[in-house]
Amino acid sequence: MGQVNPREVIDRAASGGYAVGAFNMHNDETTEALVRAAEQAKSPVFLQVGRAIVPHMGLRRAYEMTRRIAEESEAEYVIHLDHGPWEEVFEAIKLGFTSIMYDGAHLPFEENIRTTRKVVEIAHEFGIPVEAELGKIPDADEKVDWASYYTDVHEAERFVAETGVDFLAISVGIVHGVPLAEPQPLDIQRIKDIKAVTGIPLVLHGASGVPEDEIRAATAAGVHKFNADTDLRHAFRAGIEAVWSQGDRQLEEAMAEGRERMIAATVEKMELYGCAGRASSAAGASRLVGTP
Repeated sequence: MGQVNPREVIDRAASGGYAVGAFNMHNDETTEALVRAAEQAKSPVFLQVGRAIVPHMGLRRAYEMTRRIAEESEAEYVIHLDHGPWEEVFEAIKLGFTSIMYDGAHLPFEENIRTTRKVVEIAHEFGIPVEAELGKIPDADEKVDWASYYTDVHEAERFVAETGVDFLAISVGIVHGVPLAEPQPLDIQRIKDIKAVTGIPLVLHGASGVPEDEIRAATAAGVHKFNADTDLRHAFRAGIEAVWSQGDRQLEEAMAEGRERMIAATVEKMELYGCAGRASSAAGASRLVGTP
């Protein structure tokens, strides 16, 4: 299959009423798990270079690892920078990333607009779509005043209009990680309202642990990309622990079992999001020029 056009992948999801999964890699085995899951599910997949792997091996090595493994597969994939800070965004463009998330959500609103608009201008010159974020996403089980964390509908309207961003990640009750306590219900009406005023595909980060009915409701309301990591890492960890619980076993054997469990968990996500079986419909028009 090969590398595909991220904007077309998301646009097809929006037209088809489903969402695409975006998942983080941490090493060779977790990267292999994601592309094998995409092959098995016949699904497009966003391979995310995220905040954990960059400090571990650096942006270049993480990108080269991801591209090498993806190119050896039959998956339809996008290599995506997740939560990229200002300087890293431009390094990613030079390296060859085809999808960028610039994260200026921690900045004052006006500065977020200004810096995001500049990233969009430069990325669009290279044909690269940009995702940005409004609102704050807490860690699991962190006590917060949700009213101050939610994405403001009117700010979202202005932000999209003034930046030209392609996709918007929003805060509507999601958290990073899987909460041990009862999770905050997603604000589905807020998703509908933001979609109505922005008119662009929306993204939810922190999709691990969200009840399935809320995932489906969020998709129907306008979310067409879900980011999930914790559930998949837990599956990988469970495989390692299952092997090591049998006594002194080789690391490779443990990681192989972790990979198999992560494949299964990823396929489940793809089926839930509705992107399973969608790869073949996107293959022709979505392939990037110059890719194998």
